[in-house]
Amino acid sequence: MTLLRPLVTFAGLLLLWEAAVYLFALPPYILPPPHRVAVAFLESGSLLLAQAAVTVAEMLLGLVFGALLGAAAALGLLLSPVARRWLLPVLVASQAVPVFALAPLLVLWFGFGMASKVIMAMLIIFFPVAVTLFDGLRRTEPGWLDLAQVMTANDPRHRFRILRHIRLMAALPALASGLKVAAAVAPIGAVIGEWVGASAGLGFLMLQANARVQTDLMFAALITLALCAVALYAVVDRLTRRLLPWQADHFASPS
Repeated sequence: MTLLRPLVTFAGLLLLWEAAVYLFALPPYILPPPHRVAVAFLESGSLLLAQAAVTVAEMLLGLVFGALLGAAAALGLLLSPVARRWLLPVLVASQAVPVFALAPLLVLWFGFGMASKVIMAMLIIFFPVAVTLFDGLRRTEPGWLDLAQVMTANDPRHRFRILRHIRLMAALPALASGLKVAAAVAPIGAVIGEWVGASAGLGFLMLQANARVQTDLMFAALITLALCAVALYAVVDRLTRRLLPWQADHFASPS
């Protein structure tokens, strides 16, 4: 039942799309009907898969490095009051800079290859992971911390043991939420980087198709990108559920 519902919704959207093209007599170069996009999938399937592999690799690398950097920043903010006073305002203010404004600089510094796209995705992913993990670390139940302080008072390593066994464990649900947000926004960084300057990837393919007025191929690349993003989110969601089986799903509903 859980799989049937999105399939029905998707089929309904396709019917509305087909009906809109027919009723408004839209030319294919403005909005191609779904059957022409399906033909583009069949004719350019190998090309779409090859370009999708590049974009997915950029998304995955950006997710891994962005999550590691965000986790390190959250731990640094928690452990160092100096870092918290000086770096936290800078971290928040950095989000006021439009990320697409940095893309040309990253391409200039790191070239047209994969590195600039991975760094772009990493910069987008970094903030939600850092903020959610830091919030989870500092919102640990005070009673647990007091009990741990009493039980490890004579242990010189008590601060790091409390961090490892209590704060980090308590913050895992918040980290899981940050990772799911990061997985959802990972395609943004990769595709923006490909739009600014690239030689491969779904974003590069979309630009090439747009320049040639191949709107059906552009829509096929866009749908492929959406499917990759949904698949990445589903994988991260499934992994976090398996790693955090004790975390109740308050939004679960019977099928």
